[in-house]
Amino acid sequence: MATETEEKRVTWAELFFDLVFVFAITQISNLLYLHHGAGGVPRALVVFVPVYWCWVGTTVQANVRDVDSARDRVGIFAVGLSGLLMALALPEAYGARGVLFGAAYWAARLVLLWLIGGIRGVWRGPFGVGAVISGPLMLTGGLLHGDARPALWAVAAAVDLAGPTVLRSVLARVEYHPGHLPERFGLLVLVALGESIVGTGAPAAAVRSLGNGELFAVIAAFTISCALWWVYFAHANEAMRHALTVTDARAGMLRRVFSYAHLVLVASVIAIAVGFHVTVAEPGRRLDLGTLGLLYGGCALYLLTFGYTRWTMFRLPAHTRLVAGAVLLALVPALLLVPALAALVVLAVLLVGLNAVEEARIRRAGAAAAEPVPPVPVEPAAAE
Repeated sequence: MATETEEKRVTWAELFFDLVFVFAITQISNLLYLHHGAGGVPRALVVFVPVYWCWVGTTVQANVRDVDSARDRVGIFAVGLSGLLMALALPEAYGARGVLFGAAYWAARLVLLWLIGGIRGVWRGPFGVGAVISGPLMLTGGLLHGDARPALWAVAAAVDLAGPTVLRSVLARVEYHPGHLPERFGLLVLVALGESIVGTGAPAAAVRSLGNGELFAVIAAFTISCALWWVYFAHANEAMRHALTVTDARAGMLRRVFSYAHLVLVASVIAIAVGFHVTVAEPGRRLDLGTLGLLYGGCALYLLTFGYTRWTMFRLPAHTRLVAGAVLLALVPALLLVPALAALVVLAVLLVGLNAVEEARIRRAGAAAAEPVPPVPVEPAAAE
């Protein structure tokens, strides 16, 4: 059980473990790039959820246990190996490597249950559900063919997602280190943003003739990545740390703001990265609705998710981000008529403008809070 006598920090073993998920996110991005039509997005999401949930399980295990031991380091490496095998299976997860994907996932869940098994009653929580229900479902799905595989995998993903909510009474009895979790989930967002850099640089580097259009597209895409970083890391991550520290319902905050909301945040950034990969190499062509959905829909979903997290943490609306997300969605029909470069520039300008507005509001609020309160004059009659 965790205590708050000393702030828990991310270990080197966890950072090494994250390298596996750099590769896994790249593989999911490639899968979505090859199949980013209407049917490709849900299929990519179905395989993303188990990958993400292995990462979340390892993060929670590292949070509630002291993982600076040989046993836990080896366990983290074992989950990392399972994640690597899942990543290797991803290009053909719906083909010849379905069994490998399902078996690797189940192995990861069994290792996680073994690592955290010292906590009383943990097998009745999400760790037990992953080992006993969703893991076998994933392996069984890998043995099936046709539409039966994604259908069963979708059921397994839904079981994993529902576990923390359905079994929240079990999780409420676990004590969590509040400083460690925002750092870990922030690192995962950073990994996803790294994929947006790859999605920008790789297609541009592969172009035989790198012209001004491609260079401006790279600059615009990189500006968008920086703006997305600013939205999360300039203020939101610290607000999440504060909310998790002061709340009396830490398990609920972990479930809603971290486990669930960050799944959407990371998936949004992956979608944006794929949008970069499609647009940067051909800045002069018009974008189809699917690609604009990845770029503008991904950014809108990213911003709207902060409306959910802010309301969950403080019962306050995130006005600027909600309005910006709505504006992005409203612009999609018009952007079907302009070149890809123009769509990237418009998105960059809007996100930079959003951050500028928020910084100005924060400065004004800080200045107002710093102003001394004038003394209230006391009338002579009242003083008597």
